[in-house]
Amino acid sequence: MFSRITLLLLLSLSCVAEITQAAEKPNIVFFFIDDLGWADVNYTYDFMKLKEKTYYETPAIDKLASESLIFTDAYANAPNCAPSRACLMSGQYTPRHSIYTVGDPKRGNHKHRKLDPTPNETVLGDKFITIAEALKANGYTSASMGKWHLGADPTTQGFDINIAGKGWGSPSGGGYHSPLKYPNLNIKEKGVYLTDAITDRAVQFIESNQKNPFFLYLTHYAVHTPIQGKESLTKHFKNKPTTQHQKNAQYAAMLKSVDESVDSVLQTLTRLNLDEDTIIIFFSDNGGHEGATSNYPLRGAKGMLYEGGIREPLLIKWPGVTKAGHLCDEPVIGIDLYPTFLELTGSSQPAGYKLDGLSLVSLLRNANSTLNRDAIFWHFPAYLQGKGDPHGGPFRTTPAGAVRMGDWKLIEWFETGRLELYNLKEDLGETNNLAQSHPEELQRLHTRMKRWRTEVNAPIPTTPNPLYKPAQTR
Repeated sequence: MFSRITLLLLLSLSCVAEITQAAEKPNIVFFFIDDLGWADVNYTYDFMKLKEKTYYETPAIDKLASESLIFTDAYANAPNCAPSRACLMSGQYTPRHSIYTVGDPKRGNHKHRKLDPTPNETVLGDKFITIAEALKANGYTSASMGKWHLGADPTTQGFDINIAGKGWGSPSGGGYHSPLKYPNLNIKEKGVYLTDAITDRAVQFIESNQKNPFFLYLTHYAVHTPIQGKESLTKHFKNKPTTQHQKNAQYAAMLKSVDESVDSVLQTLTRLNLDEDTIIIFFSDNGGHEGATSNYPLRGAKGMLYEGGIREPLLIKWPGVTKAGHLCDEPVIGIDLYPTFLELTGSSQPAGYKLDGLSLVSLLRNANSTLNRDAIFWHFPAYLQGKGDPHGGPFRTTPAGAVRMGDWKLIEWFETGRLELYNLKEDLGETNNLAQSHPEELQRLHTRMKRWRTEVNAPIPTTPNPLYKPAQTR
């Protein structure tokens, strides 16, 4: 039998071990996929209980989902790349950094634009303290691997290593197939695929930093255009029956390469005995591109404030804490990841620096808890050419804003003042505009949206475009 002294000693050592374990700084591996739609991953079909089978193959991502907390109502901060990434890195809504869109906010035919849109920034300013800078202050080594899209070089904003990141938003040169010419990723020989090359560097980074806390921001260019899959994988999908909504073999091949990347990185963590000390996040910057994939059962696509443009797959695996395969239906948004990473790593919020998001740690500990947040917001005072304008015009979106409060969502169109109100619990596909039948909810959401715009100083375009020509005079 143990003596009382021996038992007390063992209990004391156990407590010390727990304290030591809690004090350790976990690694973070953040898979941030470009243009990946909410319905592109197989596990979505499982929790939505959709009858249609998927055409795509994502076994590694699905396995990760089975080990993670699955966020069913997760959102990007914008419907396209640069503003979504700026919000993620800065922890702030778009009106604070003024990156509202990609490039020129006056996209599309000038004759069709009723308003002059709000001017747009294309570089995240130095005054914004990125996630990498905040983690660096706590001893983390950070690597950005893949798309950056917020300036010339992520190493100017806290990252220690940059592989393939620059100001551009899509693959350079010939696309995904070598020769590849990117910052610190110059491959001349043929037969090398960009997603694979970035994955190889990610594995090397993990191997080189296994003894120190690290933050790996693995931000693939895939599945952004040009739609180019590896030949062997494309052939596989061409020989596979398509479904009603998913038919693109090249896109399926690109997504399969992303899935293989996830598998390779996770296997590396296991091989190095880092899997229990590493938090995994899987997320996307905006909805799927309509020309490449389908976001069914959601309405809309990349570039729109409908659910298809902003609702994203989000998985978080915190070993020993998150309940494997559990669902969380609390609405969350990209800016929430910054304070989440700070809390997960025991890092301090930069002094005097504003964060608009909320930490998700309470949800990771208890998926049935709530953030007690009344609303999340979007502000997109720009134009994007393409299909999808509900008014029948030649745009994916005209300047607009949106708010979600509970099950309700409101979209306001700045050109016309049109308001669209949806109950997402009853109408996920946003087919039934309830603006006239539910005036009290309409007023409640609209009032909250306008108050938020005042709080963040969000500009609304009102200046008429002198080059605009009404439809009847074109």
